[in-house]
Amino acid sequence: LTARLEETDKVLGLELGADDYITKPFSPRELTARVRAVLRRSGKQDSELNIIRAGEIELNPDNRLVTIAGQLVDLTALEFDLLAMLMTSPGRVYSRLDLLRKLQGVAYEGYERNIDVHIRHLRVKIEPDSANPRYIQTVYGVGYRFSGDS
Repeated sequence: LTARLEETDKVLGLELGADDYITKPFSPRELTARVRAVLRRSGKQDSELNIIRAGEIELNPDNRLVTIAGQLVDLTALEFDLLAMLMTSPGRVYSRLDLLRKLQGVAYEGYERNIDVHIRHLRVKIEPDSANPRYIQTVYGVGYRFSGDS
């Protein structure tokens, strides 16, 4: 981004490694279009930009897919939403009630321990050893957290 309009300045910028060149004044639409074009050329699609990664787990919220070491993992809608919520805030501790209300709605009136069943099923699907989880960790007496450092 520059105020220089001369062709030699543009050529020099591109030769020095710039992927594109835009001069002031410019519109936000033009800037957005140019950024998208650079991302397209670099092979990154919009959906790839939203992928959440932790260890070997990749979660793509746009197409609702989860892979582990490149292998597709079959999750229910609730399991996907639960994993997405945990992965977007690694380290944050969620109470059982917080998780249920965010997943089932504020008016949820079931048992808080129902979330334990969903966590157990999710661990079986994503953890290398569900008995000793490294991703979804229990915070005793409180709830669960996702460890993104694994």
